[in-house]
Amino acid sequence: METTRQNKISRLIQKELSEIFLLQAKSMSGTIVSVTKTHVSPDLSVTRVYVSVFPSEKAAEIVGNLNANQKSIRFELGNRLRHQLRIIPELKFFVDDSLDYIDHINELLKSNG
Repeated sequence: METTRQNKISRLIQKELSEIFLLQAKSMSGTIVSVTKTHVSPDLSVTRVYVSVFPSEKAAEIVGNLNANQKSIRFELGNRLRHQLRIIPELKFFVDDSLDYIDHINELLKSNG
């Protein structure tokens, strides 16, 4: 169970990362990257960031690039949040494939119906 503080920091990080990715999306034509959820560890040192990528075929490549450039993304996040957070948590990026899972279930329901 996350505390109120964890939830507030998680939402703040999600909002700022979404804005960072929105600015960088102009260089990735034809690809949409959105931050679906974030989870901050109880000691506020690590944040698990779940991203949804469209088209989903590029998801592994995009998440690999995000994890490779984690330090520069964390630096940019630190510049934006330096007055709100004392320590910027380490970022770990993961693919959020829940939309693909929902589509798969819908296809199965349509084929059986």
